[in-house]
Amino acid sequence: MSISESSKLEKLEKDTEQCMKCGFCTYVCPVYQEEKIESGVARGKNELVKALIKGDLELNRDLADRLYKCTACMACTESCPAKAPIPRIVVEARAEFARVQGVRFPYGFVYRNLMTNRPRLGNVLTLAKYFQSAFMPKSNGIIRHLPSFLTALGKGRQIPSIAPKFLHQLVPEISKPAGGKSVMRVGYFSGCMNEFVLPHLGKKTVDLLNRNGIEVVMPSKQGCCGAAAFLGAGDFETGRRIADSNVAAFSDVDYIVADCATCSCTLSEYPHMLADTPERQVAYSQFGSKIRHVTQFLIDVLDLQASSFQGAAAIKGKTLTWHDPCHLNRHLGVKEQPRRILKSLADAKYVEMPNASRCCGMAGQFNLYYYELSKKIAEKKIESIEASEADIVVTSCPGCEFQLLDNLVRLNKPQKVMSLMDILG
Repeated sequence: MSISESSKLEKLEKDTEQCMKCGFCTYVCPVYQEEKIESGVARGKNELVKALIKGDLELNRDLADRLYKCTACMACTESCPAKAPIPRIVVEARAEFARVQGVRFPYGFVYRNLMTNRPRLGNVLTLAKYFQSAFMPKSNGIIRHLPSFLTALGKGRQIPSIAPKFLHQLVPEISKPAGGKSVMRVGYFSGCMNEFVLPHLGKKTVDLLNRNGIEVVMPSKQGCCGAAAFLGAGDFETGRRIADSNVAAFSDVDYIVADCATCSCTLSEYPHMLADTPERQVAYSQFGSKIRHVTQFLIDVLDLQASSFQGAAAIKGKTLTWHDPCHLNRHLGVKEQPRRILKSLADAKYVEMPNASRCCGMAGQFNLYYYELSKKIAEKKIESIEASEADIVVTSCPGCEFQLLDNLVRLNKPQKVMSLMDILG
């Protein structure tokens, strides 16, 4: 099908004209740096979308593959003199492909039937825990080695362990500060990773907020943020189902705090990408205005000083460095807040790694579709970690955390990876 049979992408025409074809994006694009193919860089993808709009190209699987081969790291827009929003254009083009041809199996099935129903997803993962225990030996604490016979997911891949207990089993729906007196009522968006894989991080976030006088609401009706469905795959229909559910779940809070960079970014994108009616635009905008990454909330909203942060025993005497998740750094503009927290920890030394904002190559389903390419991108990040001479690389995105762990273990490197919340006492 050609795009001339549909007007869905016509609204992008003005945005596509922002590209000056200067090629600055070629110097920063993680995909282009590995493949040196024009269709892999922002400039080339923009030309493909322009050809779609004009009807000069057919919307087919081969073209979709070129559009999906993008980490959406936003480095192109950051380096672009005209700030051309190519990643947003690419996501909209993915949405058109998903609307016309659907999302490939099994991803579409998972998005529609599991990501929209957290209890059902929990039941599936409960069964999966037994499979992990039987067939996937632990190789590094919280990750497991994927045996080579499971080649569909990538030979030798290190994947996260499903937690013995999920977060909603450890944290009540409403958590009050000691003494019961609160200065603010905040919703905590747990995300899928903290709910099912890293519940101790979610509990630490809630406890930290409680200690600072915050009443925390963790609604049982919340679900996935929808990143994989609508940002990754372009399944906007499923994305709206997810968004409607989350907006309804967080109806009576002052702020909505997430400690996952991807969740924070995705929730903020609801009004920009998914609002297809005036009613949704109002609801999603009100919802989006309350979203804060936990570092934004602690530093910008609560204005906590250095003395408020204590390091965990595991980092005492260690050297820390920070990896900027793309969703936190370039998408949300959150750069200094996590660094302020890290630099405030008296028992550890902070060093800045070279190219701290370089994409690690995770990018959600990009890592599943293009695992070999993802590993090549990650190797440059590992070089930066080594150059920092840090003992521990800290980040605030579970996806980045497991991508770095996977590749540090694969390359037999000694550095540890920890979440920002994990290093706080």
